[in-house]
This record gives sequence, structure tokens and C-alpha cells, in this order.
Amino acid sequence: MTQTTSAAAGTPQAANQIPSPGAPIPGAEIIGAANGTPSAASDIAPAAAKLASSAADITPAAPEITSAFIVDATLWILIGFSVVTWALILIKGIQHLRISHHNRVFNKQFWGAPTIQAAAGLKAHTGPAARVAHAGFATLIEADGGTTTHDLEHTGERQELLDRRLRQQMQKERGSLESGLAILATIGSISPFVGLFGTVWGIMGALTSISKSGSASLEVVAGPIGEALIATAVGIAVAVPAVIGYNFFIRRNKIIWAFLDDFAIDFVHLALKTSFIINRLAPEPVNSSRLNEAAGKSPLLKSNNEKLHAKGASA
Repeated sequence: MTQTTSAAAGTPQAANQIPSPGAPIPGAEIIGAANGTPSAASDIAPAAAKLASSAADITPAAPEITSAFIVDATLWILIGFSVVTWALILIKGIQHLRISHHNRVFNKQFWGAPTIQAAAGLKAHTGPAARVAHAGFATLIEADGGTTTHDLEHTGERQELLDRRLRQQMQKERGSLESGLAILATIGSISPFVGLFGTVWGIMGALTSISKSGSASLEVVAGPIGEALIATAVGIAVAVPAVIGYNFFIRRNKIIWAFLDDFAIDFVHLALKTSFIINRLAPEPVNSSRLNEAAGKSPLLKSNNEKLHAKGASA
């Protein structure tokens, strides 16, 4: 009975015990961990925000470098187009000056010749009209000498053969006159679009820079966009000389082609008057004094000459 009462009395005493100040409280680790989670999250959040802002600052740099490179490449391409354009204009201008001079001189000498045989002897000229005439004379001499090859190229009458040769030579001259004009036409057509491409790309880079700066004032907008518009201005400046040069040389080619066409028709009519036959030049008459000198030097010629004189005296 006494043991039971003492055990019962000890139970409330154990329940009312207060831990000492240095002793650990049961369950304190779990509570501290639970209370420390928000503090750790609050430490990570600023670092994540800083990393995101750094990535935002780095990302727009790539389009800016790319747009500047593309605009510069566009300008260099347009400069190359301009160099090619002016080189072709200079070369074609010199070519047309020489052609006009040669055609004028040859046409004057050709129609000033007394006979067609004399006109065939004009070999010192190299212009388009001279080459057309030489092709016609070569065809007539070939047909007159009987050296024409019997194949499909040389079939037909002399007039048909002459027309074919003249037409072939005129096509060669036309190809020489039109060389380089396709490049001028291409440059004149695509240069404005190449400049516009550089302008659009430059404006894209300028807008990216404006959005990065956060200001849309006139001082911020005018500079980048004005620089981008230079590509369009350069493209137009390259296209205008190319188009003008192309139209000018096309007009000159039409004039030369009409001149060669008329010259070929007149040449056929002139050959028709001689029945498409170019007679060989008559041999020079033998000088009697030269014959006597040669007879004096050669015994055989001297004896033959004496026999001829004797026959003439007996007759």
C-alpha cells in the first residue's frame, strides 16, 4: 500500500520537472530546420535574379554584332559593283570609239575603190565592216577557185553561201558588241535591292539597340537608322550609272548593227553585178628591156630570142 502511494506521488513530480538551462530541448532540431527554410530561399532568390539580369544583358549583343557585319558586307558588295560598272563603261566606251573610227574609214575607202577587185585588196582594216567584207570576199574567192568543200556547210548556190557567211560574221560581231552588257543590266537591277537588304538589317539592329537603351527620343533614334539608310543610298548610286550605260550601249549597238546590215545587203548586190565572181588581177605586162637583159644573162633565153627574131624576119 505504501509503495503504491509513493509511485503515484512520484509521477506528478516527474511530469513537473523543468529542464536545466544547458540541457537540449527534445524536438528542437526539427523546429529549427522548419524555421530555417524561408531564410535559405530568401538567400537564393537575389542570386537567381542577378543571373537572369546578366543573361538579359548578354543576349541582345549577338544581333547587334551580326547587323553591323551584314551592313558592312552589303556596302563592300555595292562598292565592288560600282568598280565593275565603271570599268565596263570605260572599256565599252573605248571599244565603240574604235569601232566607229574603223567603220567610217573602211566604208569611205571601200566605196571609193574603182573596182570590186581593188576593194578586195583592202586588207589593212580591222573593224566590224572590214571583217564582214573580208568574210564575203573569202567566200567568193573560195567559190571561184573551186576549192569549196562538198559538205552541208558549203551546199547551195553562191548567193546562198555568201548570205550565210555574211550572216555568220555579223552574228560574231553582234556577240562582241553585246559582251559585258548583261553584267551592267544585272548590276542596275539588283543594286537597289541589295542596298535595301542592308538597310532593313541595319534598322533591325538599331531597334534592338534602342530597346536596350530604354529611350525612344529623336537623338537615340536618328543616329542608328540614319546609318542604316546609307546602304539604300549607295545601292541607288550604283544602279543609276549601270542603267544609263546599259541603255546607251544598247542604242549604239543598234546603230552599228543597222550599219552592218545595210553594208551586207549592198555587198551582196555588188557581188551580184559581177555574177559572184572575183576575177584575179591580170598579170603585169612583161617589159621588153627586162626580157632582153634576162636573155643576155642566160644563153638559153638568148638563143630562143634570136630564133624568134629570125622567124619574124623570114615572115
